Amino acid sequence: MTDPDRPAERPDRPAERSDGPAQPPQVSGNVFHGPTALQVGAGNTMNVRYDVNSRSPLDASADELAAAVRRQWQQEAGLRRLLEPAPLPVRWQVSVRRAAGRVTGATAEGARARFTPLPGVVAATRDSLRLGGGLAELHAAYGGLASGRLLLVGPPAAGKTAAAVLLLLDALQHRANTASPDRRALIPVPVMLSPHGWDPAAESPAEWAAGRLSREYTLFRGRDGRARALELLEAGRVSLFLDALDEVPGKLRAAMVSALEAADFRLVLVSRAKEAVLTAKRSRLGGAVALEILPVRPADAAAYLLGPLPEPPPPAWDRLARGLLDTPDSPLAQALTGPLAISLLRDAHGDSDPVDELLDTGRFPTARSVEDHLLDHAVTAAYTARPGRPRPRHSPEAADRALRHLAVRLTEQGTHDLLWWHIPTWADRRPRAIAIGSVVGLLYGVPAFLMIWHMTGLVWACVLGPGSALGSGFAAGLLSRRSGDPQPLPSAGWRDIFGWSAVRAGVVQWLLTAVTVWLLFGPLTDTPLPAWLCLLATAPTGFGTILVYGRGYELVAGTVLGAGTGSWFDKVRDDHSGPPLVDTRSIGPRDVWLHHIRLRLLLGLLVGLSVALLIVPAATWMNGFWAGAPLGVGAGLWAGLVAGPVNNLGVATALTAVQLSAAEGTPVRLMSFLEDARRRNLLRATGPAYQFRHARLQERLAAAPRR
Repeated sequence: MTDPDRPAERPDRPAERSDGPAQPPQVSGNVFHGPTALQVGAGNTMNVRYDVNSRSPLDASADELAAAVRRQWQQEAGLRRLLEPAPLPVRWQVSVRRAAGRVTGATAEGARARFTPLPGVVAATRDSLRLGGGLAELHAAYGGLASGRLLLVGPPAAGKTAAAVLLLLDALQHRANTASPDRRALIPVPVMLSPHGWDPAAESPAEWAAGRLSREYTLFRGRDGRARALELLEAGRVSLFLDALDEVPGKLRAAMVSALEAADFRLVLVSRAKEAVLTAKRSRLGGAVALEILPVRPADAAAYLLGPLPEPPPPAWDRLARGLLDTPDSPLAQALTGPLAISLLRDAHGDSDPVDELLDTGRFPTARSVEDHLLDHAVTAAYTARPGRPRPRHSPEAADRALRHLAVRLTEQGTHDLLWWHIPTWADRRPRAIAIGSVVGLLYGVPAFLMIWHMTGLVWACVLGPGSALGSGFAAGLLSRRSGDPQPLPSAGWRDIFGWSAVRAGVVQWLLTAVTVWLLFGPLTDTPLPAWLCLLATAPTGFGTILVYGRGYELVAGTVLGAGTGSWFDKVRDDHSGPPLVDTRSIGPRDVWLHHIRLRLLLGLLVGLSVALLIVPAATWMNGFWAGAPLGVGAGLWAGLVAGPVNNLGVATALTAVQLSAAEGTPVRLMSFLEDARRRNLLRATGPAYQFRHARLQERLAAAPRR
């Protein structure tokens, strides 16, 4: 319990304001009771109103956010079937794993509390936490924990995210049930986010969360809205539920936990137990207590399965439920210890199906054999259209075919990581090279034909134009074949290309080159070179230096801007480049793929303009426009095509998806399909890579016969 005589640590934090109702103003010892009327002169009255419950803008913003979060997660809970039928009971206990510090560090018994209990919640103690409990006790721990730091951990498919969603809804309901506005202001609004996109070295937890809130909720749009969101966070009026922390790479996950140490708001972190323990070895969240989600009891599983069925239930379902109750150590009961297996059983079988066959220990002698049977129906259950849910974009058969192909590929490679930039190695590179070469030949041949026609006439254009198209297309096809080789992810964002050190080196190189050209070549011409021409013509050297010194070398490889900067230049590049964006910021696979396509296409255009700018001004100055411009435009077009689409990993992945669709029947928009499978809880994202949500699911799909 907190000491009532101790002054609050931070008077501006709502968690440390008085719990009593607001008092009306007092004047000369008399209480002013609100609306009244004053008579001035004869028959003149003036109504005076005093609103004793006027809300601050921060109160209004918090209430609006609470309403928006409630709508969002009520809908999400419905899609996850967490509310109807009645959800599986959530059971937890203090984890014995070394994922957090001592329980007394979280309860602060005998020490100074970081947070006072929420109104209507008693302070959590070591004894109350040791007892464990259900969802009500989980909310009591969340609202009464002195440290305000809670870890929800458990094995895969234990129902951690479901427990977090139900806790969030309970926290919102508790806030809504608090009638007094002043007491409600002391209860933070819970918001659930994923850590994707956070760079803890560049943004504080509050700054990052404010940015996410401004994108997630319309009331925080714009600069003023983001500032208001940041104010709510810094005042402790928002509590952050951070889900899927285990999907972040290890070093970055530890950096996030270290940054969260100083957060001024309550935290609930959700993670797999194994990753939580590994993170604690690097960085432990001070004052946190780790609560582990316990396996589902057979009685709870039976009640959940019978809940939506009529009374009396179908005989097969009734026998299955009785089997769970009578033999709680049976293979079926051991398999149905997690929400995933139970929901698969309910979703994959109809009311009239012979589900009691799962009790046959001859066919299903072990829990693993039951799990295999349920996993065989996982894809069908996820992609079957159901009332009240968004209609799947793919049929169960198409989704099963695609996921089975992915599982086979990963199993053959001996990995669980689906790296999208390795997908181009899954198909013959020759059709892709022919397609790219044809497009480049057409794009390059048409303007080349027109320029040659203007310069020399139609005869030479008919001879040289097709030759230019064939030559450029053939060269582009050869260069594009490199995307069929396994390779690391070269870049994921603008910061990887335009690092500060590389930009500084490029500007210095540009100015030195411009001055050198002006001093050396100016006296050699009949007319002195103007300074503006020297600056303009040498600007591409600075741009090329930026790309070569940074992580943009692959963009200019094979062009004049990248001449002479092969692998021997790697040490220089490492000195001028920071850690890759994907190593310092959690970004989803599809976002990284889109970054590659958009960033490299735009930078390819810039490379082409730079090469043209390198040639056109000087050639035009020396020989006239029609003599110099075509040469520069042709060189710029070639460089832009090579640096843009030809060597673009994102484009190569998209083209490979078309090849796989024709050969294996997988979706043409493969990256969109992978993201949809993640939303349907079949895949998970670990940084820029996908994984099957459960290793056993990948194993079953890889071993399943072709349909």
